[in-house]
Amino acid sequence: MKIQAPMVFDDGSIEEMLGKIDMRSALERMFRALADGSATQPAQTLSLFPDNAGDFITYLGVLASEKVFGAKLSPYIPGDGAALVTAWTLLMSMETGAPLLLCDSKRLTTERTAATSALAVDLLAREDATILTVVGTGAVGLAHLRHVESLRSWREVRLCSPSARSKVGLPDTLANGTSVVTFTDADEAALGADVVMLCTSSGSPVIDVARLQGDALVTSVSTNVANAHEVDPAALSGLDVYCDYRATTPASAGEMKLASAAGTWTSDRLLGDLPELLSGRATLPSRTRPAFFRSIGLGLEDIAAAVAVLAAARA
Repeated sequence: MKIQAPMVFDDGSIEEMLGKIDMRSALERMFRALADGSATQPAQTLSLFPDNAGDFITYLGVLASEKVFGAKLSPYIPGDGAALVTAWTLLMSMETGAPLLLCDSKRLTTERTAATSALAVDLLAREDATILTVVGTGAVGLAHLRHVESLRSWREVRLCSPSARSKVGLPDTLANGTSVVTFTDADEAALGADVVMLCTSSGSPVIDVARLQGDALVTSVSTNVANAHEVDPAALSGLDVYCDYRATTPASAGEMKLASAAGTWTSDRLLGDLPELLSGRATLPSRTRPAFFRSIGLGLEDIAAAVAVLAAARA
């Protein structure tokens, strides 16, 4: 059998293709497949380079509903200045065992991370939520804003980072005309917000969740920092906690690991993950205390993103 060479897309090609991809819909289909047993998500693995020369994380996934499997490899290579972090995804056919696609995943990782958080906002935030805060004004934070701006009728949007008021190029309005206000203090930006999206690379708490209103939703993402966490691990016991996938997230998310080690929280207190929320099997937020959604990034998210790229390329 003659095997065709896989399609290969570098970062520039991916940037051109992003406008043709509905990432949130692609991820929703994937999480539904995980819920009905037509997808498999192994735990991510960290492999260290010898002599402290760096490491790489392997994100694996099998998406039988699309007849594909694959892996994303994301190395962390220290340098004299900033460390080098890259990511490439290989997509393969479950029917032929042949490679279908090899693509630079840096932008796709940002997009699938933001789309996952947006899916959580759509499922967990109050329908009448009107005040949105995004903490982090880098590529990840701005992607989060893009993915959630149409999910609710926001009447107030706040963007926050230490450099927000001096940073060039930040949006000052949404597409619907809602003004975007900048903040430099995260707790101030989060005060009274209905949804707070934490999109930083912090290894320590970014906001004091005790100051949030009782029915707020907080979302948080992962970084390469060891035991990275954007909320105080001790605060988990006072939150309605959700995650992207309960089988893998508690063992990797920094605040969950630290809270479990301290004996203040255990993973059996999770109220649901995205497959359970989408299939109607999760307990919804109580609205009597803040809800917290934590994602670590799944290999299946990368596989779903690569499937979307492949479909757009074939179209």
